[in-house]
Amino acid sequence: MATAGASSFEDEIMESDIELEGEAVEPDNDPPQKMGDPSVEVSDEKRDQAQLCKNKGVDAFSEGKLDEAIEHLTEAIVLNPTSAIAYATRAVIFVKSKKPNAAIRDADAALKINPDSAKGYKSRGMAKAMLGKWEEAAQDLRMAAKLDYDEEIGAELKKVEPNVLKIEEHRKKYERLRKERDIKKAEMEKQRKHAEEVSAASAALKDGDVIAIHSSSELDTKLKAASSLSRLVVLYFTAAWCGPCRFIGPVCKSLAEKHRNVVFLKVDIDELNSVAYRWNVSSVPSFFFVRNGKEIDKVVGADQNGLERKVAQHGSS
Repeated sequence: MATAGASSFEDEIMESDIELEGEAVEPDNDPPQKMGDPSVEVSDEKRDQAQLCKNKGVDAFSEGKLDEAIEHLTEAIVLNPTSAIAYATRAVIFVKSKKPNAAIRDADAALKINPDSAKGYKSRGMAKAMLGKWEEAAQDLRMAAKLDYDEEIGAELKKVEPNVLKIEEHRKKYERLRKERDIKKAEMEKQRKHAEEVSAASAALKDGDVIAIHSSSELDTKLKAASSLSRLVVLYFTAAWCGPCRFIGPVCKSLAEKHRNVVFLKVDIDELNSVAYRWNVSSVPSFFFVRNGKEIDKVVGADQNGLERKVAQHGSS
């Protein structure tokens, strides 16, 4: 059993637990074989000589003399570098010699000359299968079968395609797991940020106290903090010269201490008249009940009973 190779960390993860059929060979690291010079002008005489050398190579191959066959095919390629069939034939011999990298170089050369070389695709597909590059091998072998099917291509596809199917199924599983991991990671990050926001919001609010507001931006910050904690805000508008305000002030403090989940914010209309204008304050004291930044109720005047009733009503919801 052979384990699929991996060239990156992601591939390593993806193929870490998949077992594939067939044994991959050790890649040949010999110096590149001699190739033809495409700039050479090929005369009819050289073409004929190349054909004779190719025929000798094929004969030697049929007798199992692989090294001799390669020598003859190399001579044919040097004589006629424009022959796709010579490259493709030598590629086949390299496959039989278990030299897949050499075979791939020859197959590439053959396909560069003739993009429809069935033998080029076939030899390259078989070479890639030897290296365990199952998906690339299947792609080349399928193209070879499409161009000129033979039994050897069919037999090779029967070896390669089950591995390709396993890899595809494993990749789908990996992609599903990766998406699940990413969703979980995003949810954890969302929870972390929410926890930070809650912590920051809690620090910005003083439970059990009436918070004096001295700027518009400070009010916005407190309202945002209360919204992030889903807490009710009682926005209390007052003035230093207002007698009813002095009466209701201690009541607000008592309510804040009693309803610690409710945020009490106090705004002096003379200090922040722009804020009072924004909230359409027509008289003081005025109490605006705010949830998620929106007004849901109000009490105008020093109505202690009404204020206590509405704080109890909205603060518990």
